[in-house]
Amino acid sequence: MNFSGLDPQQVLDALAAVELHGDGRVLQLNSYENRVFQVFLEDGSAVVAKFYRPGRWSDAQIVEEHGFALELAAAEVPVVPPLVLTAAPAAMGLSLAGTPPTLACLTLQGSALRYTAAARCAGREPELEDPAALRQLGRFIGRLHAVGRRQPFAHRHRLDARADGQRAVTLLLDGGFVPDTERAAWQQAAQQALARVVDAFDALQPLATLRLHGDCHLGNVLWRDGAPHVVDLDDAMQGPAVQDLWMLVSGDPSTMAQQLNTLLAGYEQFCDFDDRERALIEPLRTLRMLRHSAWLAARWGDPTFPINFPFFGSAAYWSQQTAQLREQTELMRPA
Repeated sequence: MNFSGLDPQQVLDALAAVELHGDGRVLQLNSYENRVFQVFLEDGSAVVAKFYRPGRWSDAQIVEEHGFALELAAAEVPVVPPLVLTAAPAAMGLSLAGTPPTLACLTLQGSALRYTAAARCAGREPELEDPAALRQLGRFIGRLHAVGRRQPFAHRHRLDARADGQRAVTLLLDGGFVPDTERAAWQQAAQQALARVVDAFDALQPLATLRLHGDCHLGNVLWRDGAPHVVDLDDAMQGPAVQDLWMLVSGDPSTMAQQLNTLLAGYEQFCDFDDRERALIEPLRTLRMLRHSAWLAARWGDPTFPINFPFFGSAAYWSQQTAQLREQTELMRPA
């Protein structure tokens, strides 16, 4: 048994070990990074069980993420926190971590599985063309950040433009993922773009950081009962506030500025915003481009990735990446 090959019975056995007894109905949900299942329980309720990819996060990092979610829930910020887990009396090979315990580690068929569970929460994507929805989303993120500013993360990833960007470039080049026909052009474009990213961050030092959602795009925010909710803090990190805002704006510079103003009209009811961070939107977009390619490369040994990302590694993909990085470099040109 391995992480990629989890079957419904193994999922049910893992949940039963923490006193969550399924009725046999298991539905695998879309997730590239982890393995996620919706499981209906004997009492009529349903939970979402997440099995963590081995080697991505340490136990301390996962528990710290869970603690942040519980802290947000206690502050009545709409999140879906992990359930507090209880070991079943007959559970063998099980250990629990966290205070309260929210992370389980179970050895099945010689393999260690790390997993958690949360109540099922359905919803839809927010409608960002509605200014009222944008302001409400801004208020939500402001409330989240007000809690995030209370103390820093000790174990989670800390956004570092220079180190994160160079790590991505090095992985892609050293791993041979860029075809020889595109390598020189892409490497030059990547290094020029990364230099602009680093210059933008350096120009704003000192830059305040806080505990963030970290990957706050529309797919990770659900609109439920007339309000936004966060259902996944898997990428929670320490970084600047704008990291949780820039992915919610799009379009030409004028449109993005207007959308950001609307978001901030709600955000600043709960949390101050350093207006200098507007200058980090394009650098953060560029950093995300580099890190996304590196993420695909790092996961290429997982059989689901070549199936779902067949374009990765093609000359056409890297040619497009080179063109986009050059465009980003121009967008980041100092005024």
